[in-house]
Amino acid sequence: MENLQKEHVRALYLDSRYKLIYEETLSIGGLNTNSIHPREVFKPAIEHNAYALILIHNHPSGDPNPSAEDLATTAMLTQAAELLSIPLLDHVIIGKNSFKSAKTA
Repeated sequence: MENLQKEHVRALYLDSRYKLIYEETLSIGGLNTNSIHPREVFKPAIEHNAYALILIHNHPSGDPNPSAEDLATTAMLTQAAELLSIPLLDHVIIGKNSFKSAKTA
């Protein structure tokens, strides 16, 4: 994902042993923006009976540091995850030759 020219948001849906059961591209945005809604993230989780999920997106700029919007999105999705009992294990941002977690930032 580090070489993509637009921001892509993907979700990895996991079973109770943290094995991948489904992957979906949720959104393709512009050069530096992308928006997602909790229903877009959690609908596939419910449909595929996922136990947990990991959100991943790239920064075409190559800088993996989370933006204020990334942190706000992570906080919003973490709240939704708690309500649904489907943990958001991490929100990984991929840059050029590196990545960072928006969940632990």
